[in-house]
Amino acid sequence: MKKQSFLSAALLLLLCLFAMPCYGLVQPDSLTIKIGQMLMIGFRGFTVEESPEIVADIKERHIGGVVLFEYDLPSRTYNRNISSPDQVARLTQDLQKQSRVPLFIAIDQEGGKVNRLKPSRGFPASVSAQYLGQLNHPDSTAAAALRIAQTLNELHICMNLAPVADLNRNPQNPVIGRLERSFSSDPAVVTSNIRLISGIYRDAGIIPTLKHFPGHGSSTTDTHLDFTDVTTTWSEKELEPYRALIASGYRDVIMTAHVFNATLDPLYPATLSQSTLQGLLRGKLGFQGVIISDDMQMKAIAAHYGVETAIQKAIEAGVDILVFGNNAAYDPAIALKASEIIKSLLARKVITPERIEQSYCRIMKIKQRYHLESL
Repeated sequence: MKKQSFLSAALLLLLCLFAMPCYGLVQPDSLTIKIGQMLMIGFRGFTVEESPEIVADIKERHIGGVVLFEYDLPSRTYNRNISSPDQVARLTQDLQKQSRVPLFIAIDQEGGKVNRLKPSRGFPASVSAQYLGQLNHPDSTAAAALRIAQTLNELHICMNLAPVADLNRNPQNPVIGRLERSFSSDPAVVTSNIRLISGIYRDAGIIPTLKHFPGHGSSTTDTHLDFTDVTTTWSEKELEPYRALIASGYRDVIMTAHVFNATLDPLYPATLSQSTLQGLLRGKLGFQGVIISDDMQMKAIAAHYGVETAIQKAIEAGVDILVFGNNAAYDPAIALKASEIIKSLLARKVITPERIEQSYCRIMKIKQRYHLESL
């Protein structure tokens, strides 16, 4: 990758690495930077010139990441971010140039049907998790993962929102099973495949993201569309891939599910649940890495909670990065709204500066570990 100097980012990273307080020493407004780092935003445009809103979010609100899509759901067009390999590489490099702190540039490139980088646009073909799980052959899985990692490297995309750790407990599941996104119903097969893929991504400098915690594979409905209750279908077996990887040292990123599971929390879906994220994921399983939400604009959250309540509950639950993909609904001002909501929650002492500091330091540590200070 092309090397550029990011002195401000290096300073921020050093503060975290030496276990010193991360706030109070960054210019300009350090609070704005810390809050911004907790936001990952989707946008429209094939170039930065076509995307003034995201440029403003990067420069003025210091957002920590962006997420790329091929298809724009609200407009039902392919007028989004991806048209060719050369175009994507230029876009990602230009986005990084706008930022004081290096960005997470993320994409859902699982392979198979969840595939933002399609051969029709000049990208390598990919296979589904289900296909790899049925083969269950390390060489096949490694080859598929390496192909994706190499492609993302060439495009200067540093985070893949994959692999999927869900068990295929319901093959008719409209958002997991039917889309062939799960490796298997067998926790051992899922674990071995996601362990291998995560390691290959990590070695290639791509940040892996296990999803969707604590398990979306048994659902009968789609969290993109509405409230999804897995209370009667979920099994503790769905935690086994997470338990195994965390026990062996996994400390990258885990994405939450918007599923409701009264067994774990009788009031809130996982993304908003302290007992699920703080109690189970961080407490019982011991995860020390970054927790990222699924898209906060999906209807399982957006149709049942106001934006302020959703942000507050997610932060209280332990989410470090709030994703607003701007692809379930489109709001070019969402980063501004979210950052102002978080500032208001702080001003009213609903959440504490220390809570923001926890997320900020986790985010900066992973950016340092993946050398995002010198892309």
